[in-house]
Amino acid sequence: MGNRNFKKVMKVLWIILFANLGVALFKIVIGSIIKSTSMTADGFHSLADGSSNVVGLIGIYFASKPVDKEHQYGHGKFETIAGLFISTMLFFIGGKIIADAIIRFINPVTPHVTIEGIISLLATLAINVIVCIYEYSQGKKLNSYILMSDSMHTRSDIYVSIGVIVTLVCVRLGLPPVIDPIASLVVSIFIFHASYEIFKSTSDILVDRAVIDNERIREIVMTFKKVKGVHKIRNRGSEDDIYIDMHILTEPDMSVEESHNLIHSIEKKIQEEINDNIQIIVHIEPFYENRKAV
Repeated sequence: MGNRNFKKVMKVLWIILFANLGVALFKIVIGSIIKSTSMTADGFHSLADGSSNVVGLIGIYFASKPVDKEHQYGHGKFETIAGLFISTMLFFIGGKIIADAIIRFINPVTPHVTIEGIISLLATLAINVIVCIYEYSQGKKLNSYILMSDSMHTRSDIYVSIGVIVTLVCVRLGLPPVIDPIASLVVSIFIFHASYEIFKSTSDILVDRAVIDNERIREIVMTFKKVKGVHKIRNRGSEDDIYIDMHILTEPDMSVEESHNLIHSIEKKIQEEINDNIQIIVHIEPFYENRKAV
């Protein structure tokens, strides 16, 4: 991701941060007034969204630093580390919500549900939907891992809010107050799920999990007539920063210039057909009739 894109990502994160903080404070205040643990829990979930934006901003700040002597592949993984930190935050918030729900099971409190409160929650839900769509679309456009993962978290917040609204309606219709802490437990499940999804995607990058199917790479490389075979294909990275290395077999008498042009052509075609953000390293080997590529 270029410096220009990093600046755009930071701008999006600032916009989402203010939106999430406004929604979170609104939910927490309304939840406290009507004594609804589920709405208050949903407010803290939204607050986590705002906190994740702050972490994202810090991560993008460091990730945008240029290549230097100590970081010859750049600082891009700071964005991934930020995602891992967000996952940890969500895990602890989910645990707090479970603890609060257990207390309400022991000492149940009937929420004071009003039509105004439900309408207010519907309004914040609409804001969350807009935020999620905007953040995800910008993440795809800018090839930003942090925006797409954060939008996934916001999407879980949408489903949580829907559950809270249904719960408050059920309480107003006369269902027992125990449904409120039950809803809080459901909220915690969504938060734990978001935490797991973000942890899985970030850890995949940090442990260099393959991003592309090697067979797809092989098919593209073998479309070049000068390539007689390809093996030892490896790839790693993230959607916005992919590295591929491989060994290809060519005629033994191919010149250095021809080999150089072939490699550039291969890289260009892979970028066109798979992803623009790909860098490849190719080891050239001589091809002989009695030798087969592994």
